[in-house]
Amino acid sequence: MNEATSSFEALLREALTPVEPPDELAMRLEGALASITDMAAEELDTWELSAMRDPRNWARPATALVVGSAAGTALVLLRARRRAHATPRGIGGVRDNAEATIRDLERETRRLLGER
Repeated sequence: MNEATSSFEALLREALTPVEPPDELAMRLEGALASITDMAAEELDTWELSAMRDPRNWARPATALVVGSAAGTALVLLRARRRAHATPRGIGGVRDNAEATIRDLERETRRLLGER
């Protein structure tokens, strides 16, 4: 029974080994997320504040804000993950990654909300 357990554990270990996605997939995902963020920013640009007085008009801008924020956050996390794999480990690397992630988050937020 011990041999069967170790064999089962070996099979599980082999089946559950992490697999890195191909670079092409990451680039396509990044392009799609950037496109969604841009569309959300354009949708928010088209709305005027005077039209916001009626609560029936709130659905589209609210949806654009939520979807754009989620796509922008996912884009920043995707870039941070890719950058973390490319940079050296250690305290300096962690700090550099954190600073770059904050800059990316700021850039995506400005893009979504506009330069205000």
